[in-house]
Amino acid sequence: MARYIGPVCRLCRREDMKLFLKGDRCYTDKCGFERRAYAPGQHGQARKRKTSNYGEQLREKQKVKRIYGIAERQFRGYYYKASRLKGVTGENLLVLLERRLDNIVYRFGFASDHAEGRQLVRHGHFLVNGKRVNIPSYLVRAGDIVEVTERSKKVKRIEESLVAIDRRGVPQWLELDKEKFTGRVKSMPSREDFTMPIREQLIVELYSK
Repeated sequence: MARYIGPVCRLCRREDMKLFLKGDRCYTDKCGFERRAYAPGQHGQARKRKTSNYGEQLREKQKVKRIYGIAERQFRGYYYKASRLKGVTGENLLVLLERRLDNIVYRFGFASDHAEGRQLVRHGHFLVNGKRVNIPSYLVRAGDIVEVTERSKKVKRIEESLVAIDRRGVPQWLELDKEKFTGRVKSMPSREDFTMPIREQLIVELYSK
């Protein structure tokens, strides 16, 4: 599957908002978006043009894709799955994305960003309900226990990320035990739990054309 390997600060600048793609660096004065809060490229500082309805829908879709680090084909698959579930399609889409194991690992503070969470999951550092899971797209459920394997508790990246979790905070629908390197999914997230400014209805309008 194709993945973006270029400088991620360009993505934040393109979407004109912080996407927190570089972990703790995004909270410091070294943040690329803070230093150059304009679009990338030689025309980035030029006067902004008026965006069409389609342009707004596209940018919203691209923004959410970049937040969770998902390629187009997989993202579209999540949309179709969300459209078949009961309830509001846009909210269902966000909940599915939040339930991904690599995102859960990031939310618990075991990783400093989504990309690192995906890599750590791939390398088999986590157990879900006592069983090793190395699939980043694995969807957790309410009541699931996610824990760092005994051997991986000494991994420096995981230790450093847990130290910094107090700054970012753990969502209310999750429960973290830092001492035991364990987290529990108390419930599924609701729309109020999403703090990023996401207009999911625009994504639904884009895909439903």
